[in-house]
Amino acid sequence: MTATLYVCTTCRAGEVLEEDAPRPGALLHDALNSAGAPDGVQIIGVSCLSACSQGAAVALSEPGKWTYVYGRMTLADAPDILAGAAAYAATPDGLVPWRDRPTIFRKQSLARVPPFNMPVETTS
Repeated sequence: MTATLYVCTTCRAGEVLEEDAPRPGALLHDALNSAGAPDGVQIIGVSCLSACSQGAAVALSEPGKWTYVYGRMTLADAPDILAGAAAYAATPDGLVPWRDRPTIFRKQSLARVPPFNMPVETTS
């Protein structure tokens, strides 16, 4: 399987921009693509990750694994994003050990979503 690194291309990263100005999210997407995806990772631009107040945002997902959404990413974070994506792709469940995660992934996580195939437990 292949992990997908989604990059919000419409993120303004809290900036007030002219309508035709390049978006920080689109610039990040371009930088990640220029650097090249690690083995086992594909990079996909998406029009919105609904993390507008925390942009630029990226998400990591793969069928059967936990999904993560990260925010407040910058162009300078591109190498760490790619390193984190490679570590994620190498796991069987998406759970990269805390110490093995890039600092930006430890500190800038917005959400962790369970895999769709995770057993449902009810609590009362």
